[in-house]
Amino acid sequence: MIVVCSLARLPAIVKQHGARHVVSLLADRDKVFCPEGVERNNHLWLGMDDIASEIEGMTPPGEQHVERLIEFLDRWDRKSPLVVHCFAGISRSSAAAFIAACATHPKKDEVVFARRIRTASSTASPNPRLVALADRYLGRDGRMVEAIAEIGTGQMAYEAEPYVLTLD
Repeated sequence: MIVVCSLARLPAIVKQHGARHVVSLLADRDKVFCPEGVERNNHLWLGMDDIASEIEGMTPPGEQHVERLIEFLDRWDRKSPLVVHCFAGISRSSAAAFIAACATHPKKDEVVFARRIRTASSTASPNPRLVALADRYLGRDGRMVEAIAEIGTGQMAYEAEPYVLTLD
């Protein structure tokens, strides 16, 4: 199971779910901390801004972020939930949760996971650049991009309610 949340909800969500692995997708390293109960080597920080195209002075999601995320998934034993968060729990974290689901279940239809995200969260709007990069990296031939396009943009919000993406 993957739990998606905002930075503000991170400590409570890690404790509530007994998570031992965390992925942080935040541009500002000063806001990244290792939650209590999570070993430092089980906490991945991916420094990026929540943008879909190049903007001067900002760090867009890149291939290196996707590669590091997928490599990190090899350390996740799946005995406890993976918690993925960004600042608001809406875009980068939803994209990373979708990528993690697709990467760990390569034979499962991408649309299944995209629809589960939409069912679990009306505000989820997976970052399209991050999804497209992962689609290429995983050799999904555009299916991940199409699946996210099918669910559309989520409702506007400043912060999402945490949600669970089931994998089986």
